Amino acid sequence: MSTLPHSATPHPEDPAGLLVAWFATRGWAPFPFQREVWDAARAGRSGLLHAGTGSGKTYALWFAALARALDKPPGKRKSLQVLWLTPMRALAADTARALQAPLPDLIPDWRVGQRTGDTSSSERARQAKTLPPALVTTPESLSLMLARADAEQQLRSLDMVIVDEWHELIGSKRGVQVQLALARLRRWNPELVVWGLSATLGNLALARNALIGPEGLLVQGETRKAIEIDTLIPPQPSRFPWTGHLGMQMLPQVIAEIERHASTLVFTNTRAQAEQWYQSLLDARPDWAGLIALHHGSLDRAVRNWVEQNIGSGALKAVVCTSSLDLGVDFAPVERVLQIGSAKGVARLLQRAGRSGHAPGQVSRVSLVPTNSLELLEAAAARDAVARREVESRQPPAKPLDVLAQHLVTIALGGGFLADALHEEVRGAWSYRDLTAQEWQWALDFVARGGASLTAYPEYHRVQPDEQGVWRVPNAAIARRHRLNIGTIVADASIQVKFLGGQRLGSVEESFISRLKPGDHFLFAGRVLEFVRIHEMSAYVRLANRSTAAVPRWQGGRLPLSSQLAEAMLDRLQQAAQGRFDGAEMQAARPLLELQSKWSALPTRDTLVAELMASREGHHLFLYPFAGRSVHVGLAALIAWRVARLQPATFSIAVNDYGLELLCAEDLPWRHLLEEGALLSEDDLLAHVLASLNATELAQRRFREIARIAGLVFQGPPGQAKNARQLQASSSLFFQVFRQHDAGNLLLDQAQREVLEQELEIGRLRDTLRELRRRRLDVHAIARATPFAFPLLIDRLREKLSTEKLSGRVARMLRELEKAAEVGPMKRAARTR
Repeated sequence: MSTLPHSATPHPEDPAGLLVAWFATRGWAPFPFQREVWDAARAGRSGLLHAGTGSGKTYALWFAALARALDKPPGKRKSLQVLWLTPMRALAADTARALQAPLPDLIPDWRVGQRTGDTSSSERARQAKTLPPALVTTPESLSLMLARADAEQQLRSLDMVIVDEWHELIGSKRGVQVQLALARLRRWNPELVVWGLSATLGNLALARNALIGPEGLLVQGETRKAIEIDTLIPPQPSRFPWTGHLGMQMLPQVIAEIERHASTLVFTNTRAQAEQWYQSLLDARPDWAGLIALHHGSLDRAVRNWVEQNIGSGALKAVVCTSSLDLGVDFAPVERVLQIGSAKGVARLLQRAGRSGHAPGQVSRVSLVPTNSLELLEAAAARDAVARREVESRQPPAKPLDVLAQHLVTIALGGGFLADALHEEVRGAWSYRDLTAQEWQWALDFVARGGASLTAYPEYHRVQPDEQGVWRVPNAAIARRHRLNIGTIVADASIQVKFLGGQRLGSVEESFISRLKPGDHFLFAGRVLEFVRIHEMSAYVRLANRSTAAVPRWQGGRLPLSSQLAEAMLDRLQQAAQGRFDGAEMQAARPLLELQSKWSALPTRDTLVAELMASREGHHLFLYPFAGRSVHVGLAALIAWRVARLQPATFSIAVNDYGLELLCAEDLPWRHLLEEGALLSEDDLLAHVLASLNATELAQRRFREIARIAGLVFQGPPGQAKNARQLQASSSLFFQVFRQHDAGNLLLDQAQREVLEQELEIGRLRDTLRELRRRRLDVHAIARATPFAFPLLIDRLREKLSTEKLSGRVARMLRELEKAAEVGPMKRAARTR
């Protein structure tokens, strides 16, 4: 909102005038894009609003909904009118407070309710009788509402649906869940107005199409929000980086930044990293106890609520957090944002930067805190990419049949369906626009009798047609089980962590707790805890006296480097190869980059650098495509498999975001193999990738998620969830049965497709191979590990050495390499093409 000009005079005789008048009481005037959204919504248009974090987009959509309500007679405003979908239930309370603020002045008889997994049973009971005029909810809770027998009666009065943070949902099965829910709501009310909110997204037209269709409007927010990005430069950046090696060396600078500002968010990429940084800050500054806090998704809901309230009120000086605070909680008091390590993507960095200066017209600022020397290069590249607004795109999943199977049972519970009518409705959801009649019939058969291999088991006969051809759920037990299983978030099996007195701290993965013995210590919720015992899916602990402790490791910790950031890094390397080191980050990284160039070469957009080295371990190939960890996993396996077809060989593989290492006992003719080109060919890529990896094992692990969403595996009621071993055993049994007795089961195809598309990024791998063949190959024989090769060596050693042994090994290697660096070039020979 801009400051209200003195000459502006609001006109309260119409809804738009009332809205402007409310803005004027706060010294604001609507931005043109806000007025555009209001006018479009009042005219019955749907669309997607794209605007930066803190630019006023929430009120653009909320006031559009209020304008539509004010256009109606008071008697027609009482039923549920507005549904506000949020991707995180943690945002619901804050969102509801923000939406409630203007209601006393504009529509006094309205209130904003909440319906999420945290909603009390008493509030749910009240909502079952009468829903409030406006409701903030999540995709999962909306699906639960659709599963009620009176769903149409409760929801057909809806006038407007607003999907917040659509960029967070579009690329996931939760986004598909939203698409299907909207298709159902539109069937009940074809005039329904739907709007999405997006802050950081590259493919806006596709995002609009997936939510609304090509006919929807695409509204761009006000001028780009000013964002400042700088880097805290390490005092002694190493020429031989390895993951996390700077680590706590940056602690004094982080403390100084927190000290200088009233409120700071310290973002980390993993929960384990958040725990470590919070504890280190507290150890260094014990006087900050009670002034700094920890926030991540595994902490108890009450703990997170307390943190959110106190950072919002300005009572906390700093919060160490993960992506749990990425999204739209309005932390107006936050002055500074620090990012520990690389954010690995432009969109994520912009989202986190937007947590500071979270208001129109204010500057957002984020400082990057490198955890290894190569992240200095990433920091410089990130600033370049942000300046060019090269934001990553996100693709909606194509025809996930597990989500469709779940939706069929949901709609059967919510009053039932006619098969042909629902088929037409489902095809109205973007992800299913190409759903064939055969695929639809398969999904219907799957929920009706379990497909071809489960017909003998009544619990999988979930939906049946009645005499009128209406498909319903005939069994009350199946209905209860399905309602408990609704959703597409498949959490890793977790154990509640509680003090002996019963106070809950949060949850950690079962696989971590299972390795602990009574008396072992671990770091969690910002405390060093002593493990006492496990009882009924809870780990009981007490405060420990000693400070040394293990840190829980949660799955999914490593974020892959995005294409946009990788390309920006190659541009910076090109400049370095030409002797240009612009900016503080590049000057700090200059010794590393110059040594890499001296001993080997710098990769660029036009040059693929390969390094060959012999050691006591064997013969090493180092390759630097700069395509991100996920692509390098598939690429390394593909190259190894293709070489092994030519001659027998066994490889050890290491990958990071910048490159890959293949270690073999034999001295292979790598120069010839790489120059010949077949190793990097796109020919038969899909078949070769599947053959090069244990594709069956990967698909079986992926099938666990699919089986849970599709309703084959039941996680158990709240508080009695099955453990990971039970779930994996159950899903593995289905996987094997389908492979042997139902080879045409489309869920098997989906598992394989998801492995290729999501875990291995097969499309990006294909693009990478095409790009690598275009680059000039630059092969170097080296006597010792170069700065780029060193982190790959350490990552491989990390898998087989304890922390103590690894640190000693790294220290010896560093001494040898630094000594060699002072002597002279270590390049044996070079050959290029």
